[in-house]
Amino acid sequence: MRSIKYYIVSIFAIIGLLSCEEEVSDIKQEGNPSLVIQNQFTNVHFGDNLTFHAIVNDDIPLSTLTAILYFGEEEVERVAIRTKENGEYSGNISVPFLKDIPDGTATLEFVLVNTTLKSTVQSFDISITRAQYPYLILVTTNGSYPMVPTGEPNEYAATEPFPSTELPAYIVTPVVDEKGREIMFGWESGAVTNDVTESIPFVSPVGGTYSVTFNTLNYQATPFFEILLDGKKMTMVDKDNYEIDIDLNKDQEFMIEGLGDIEDWWIDTDYFTEIEPGKYSFNPITGKYRVRANLKLKYFRVEVLDGNAPAVLKTDGTGAIWIIGDQVGKPSFTENHVGWNTSNALCLAPIGNKTYQITFMAGESINPSEINFKFFYQKDWGGEFGSDALSSESDIVFVGDGENGRDNGNLGIVSGTTLEEGASYIFTVDLSAGNDNAVLEVTKQ
Repeated sequence: MRSIKYYIVSIFAIIGLLSCEEEVSDIKQEGNPSLVIQNQFTNVHFGDNLTFHAIVNDDIPLSTLTAILYFGEEEVERVAIRTKENGEYSGNISVPFLKDIPDGTATLEFVLVNTTLKSTVQSFDISITRAQYPYLILVTTNGSYPMVPTGEPNEYAATEPFPSTELPAYIVTPVVDEKGREIMFGWESGAVTNDVTESIPFVSPVGGTYSVTFNTLNYQATPFFEILLDGKKMTMVDKDNYEIDIDLNKDQEFMIEGLGDIEDWWIDTDYFTEIEPGKYSFNPITGKYRVRANLKLKYFRVEVLDGNAPAVLKTDGTGAIWIIGDQVGKPSFTENHVGWNTSNALCLAPIGNKTYQITFMAGESINPSEINFKFFYQKDWGGEFGSDALSSESDIVFVGDGENGRDNGNLGIVSGTTLEEGASYIFTVDLSAGNDNAVLEVTKQ
């Protein structure tokens, strides 16, 4: 019945569309629209605001004049003006300032339409170049610094005795002529972009006098920390975080380079075994992982990926298990508390045979006297392990059922028991008997 109903509705929809098309085609195009535009479009740069003047005429009422800018076949800007009467009209159309677009020829098209949809078109080929600025301005909280051309194409630099190795700043261009405007470069979504003023988190590996550089074509900028994992460059998320999505093999040895204080970093033993500072082997099963280096907390956060997204637990018991809840956090439950914030969820390490583990140190990454967290299928709300699916024979930790002091599925410490300060506890979730028959084991190391 449903398919028949949809079929009938579709027939009526098609009839309606055909009726509309017939009404449009019934309009008789009349008149003789004429359009005169002076070609004043010379010395045009990316980011310019182009003013145009048009003289329009017709013996019947006009409707609109539309200016359309094309880069190749792609429309990049459009402006429409109402033209109710014959006469002269003015307007403005912006030339986008975009990354990695080389100098070239664009097409500026003008379309004049009257009330019967009869139209006339006039087009211009416009040469567009990236402005060669005499300088840029580096704007910091403490002052502004000129950035001068380095001699490399589109590259500018400020070399100064900056007050700190951390130099949050944005960059502004001067206005080169009456068509131009200030172009601002700031930080958005972990990268330099234009027309924003959020500070770019420049960080120099050395203090004193150093250079800040920027390229107005490819938006490459320096200095930033460069951290390499197994020879692959981690991407800066913000001044405190770098990350990489990477394929890692079980027991693979790799180097982490670029951190002068690597010996002071906290290493998560669920994921890494330290061979020596900067050299590690990988503990979980082979797969794709997201590794984030947190410079402030000095630790590497690792998450299992499925493609480019955090993995979820699949029906066959593979994928990932996540922790959300109170009194845990790595490397410290006080400085980096998970809580009920899903973005802070901790990912258990998959160790094979549909088994997952996470290790906590009492007094550091877990509260020794009170816990209240649970296991989830994903790094978000949704599937979760309740007491009907998760059991444990531990004499240290119990699984809540809603009536024993914890909500259904939430973990708690057995009454009269505390975790030993400084001792490590491995929480293992075994799904080999199925997701509905998960077994939690808690082992003191």
